[in-house]
Amino acid sequence: MKILIMSALICCSSFLIAQEKNSEQVSGDFDGNGTKEFAYTKVSDCTDECDGKCETTIYFSDKKIKPFIVSPAYDGTLYNLGDLNGDGKDEIGIYPGWCTSCWRAFLAYTLDKTGWKLLVPSISTHCNQWEEDKFPIRKDPKIKGNVIITSSEWKDDDIKITTKSVKLK
Repeated sequence: MKILIMSALICCSSFLIAQEKNSEQVSGDFDGNGTKEFAYTKVSDCTDECDGKCETTIYFSDKKIKPFIVSPAYDGTLYNLGDLNGDGKDEIGIYPGWCTSCWRAFLAYTLDKTGWKLLVPSISTHCNQWEEDKFPIRKDPKIKGNVIITSSEWKDDDIKITTKSVKLK
């Protein structure tokens, strides 16, 4: 009986581990075909001290969607940004992980005919901005074709959080 109970506990805990790994994925319609895909990351050549190439590849459950590399990055957090540019496809964002510093660039990517490209230049962020729950990019509800960029900058001997509306190309 003890063996049966132990086996059941081990089996259930393996499902919990699998669920935790799934929480690192993000779903969305990244190619605009009407079907949800999952995006997930894999780190290569990077130690816990961020030594090495430190490349993070973003893969998709739909193998027709070409993966792309973010470097340097020690993994990172993926975000479905929704359809920011009105092309019928969800954009994907990544907040790359790193071993030092609160200053990191947030990257927003869009898929076009040639592959993945940055939707806007990298957005400078600091952990203060994240702690204040000020997300780096969102659709501008007032100006069609624009996004609101929220970034962090060093100004007047302090970290300032700024917001501006930017026209997408």
